[in-house]
Amino acid sequence: HRLDGGALVVDAGVGVPGSFEAGRLFAEVCLGGLGEVTFCDLGFGRVVLPGVTVSVSRPAWACMAAQYAGWAVDIPVGDGRKRYFAMVSGPARALYRGEALFNDLDYADQAGVAVLALETRKLPPAEVAAWVAAKCGVEPSGVQLVVAPTASLAGSVQIAARVVETGLHKMHELGYDLAAVQAGIGTCPLAPVAADDLTAIGRTNDAVLYGGRAWYTVDSDDATIEAIVEQLPSSASRDYGTPFGELFKRYDGDFYKIDPMLFSPAEVALTSSRSGRTFLAGAVDDAMIAQTLLA
Repeated sequence: HRLDGGALVVDAGVGVPGSFEAGRLFAEVCLGGLGEVTFCDLGFGRVVLPGVTVSVSRPAWACMAAQYAGWAVDIPVGDGRKRYFAMVSGPARALYRGEALFNDLDYADQAGVAVLALETRKLPPAEVAAWVAAKCGVEPSGVQLVVAPTASLAGSVQIAARVVETGLHKMHELGYDLAAVQAGIGTCPLAPVAADDLTAIGRTNDAVLYGGRAWYTVDSDDATIEAIVEQLPSSASRDYGTPFGELFKRYDGDFYKIDPMLFSPAEVALTSSRSGRTFLAGAVDDAMIAQTLLA
């Protein structure tokens, strides 16, 4: 779709069914071209599920400066009585740099094109593109937006593809220097498409929290790794062990009431490029995956 002003909108699952391939490309857009997403089979006990493998170079830039959904669009549209809301990922976050996170990343982009991925069930009107253009310092004709809802084929894929990003975000929350992370690779099962976005939020989060695995190569000594690795998997959280949909209801639909230490892969491995040793923490939960993804 071309909006007034020339912005491009790519519908990956709002007015069309979308596809797994659309989700794979959506995820690679989120990573700003610094990651590769492929499909795979993953075993959980006697159950084999489709999944994704995500490999990332320059993880701090790819995952935190681009893929992380740290920005949101929430503006009045039309006559001002309605609002448009979407969670925002993608490389144009590094043009905007309005998130406090960028104070720690020491990274900025300069470009005449602003590419973002929106997680929402509504295609954006021209006002959204104009708002993004102003925030990113580009012309509206330079705005490119890819859109898919959570409960869609593309939504399931692009959220599973955040498995490396979630571990990296937790490292940042724990004070680890993300510049030391040299590479990341991870796997995560694909949540079956849900009937509604609320159910999809639960399933897609459970896929990462109970079925996600991530491996990182880091430029750190063994002592630094040992001090942090046990805190990295989702099992280190007080909220671990309850399906995410139930947690969401328990906390009245408020993400911010959920323990932030929950949001990470089930299993995390750190390999020191100095010593060559690998430190592993956490484990996938076969029973929980069967309970939440196959219900």
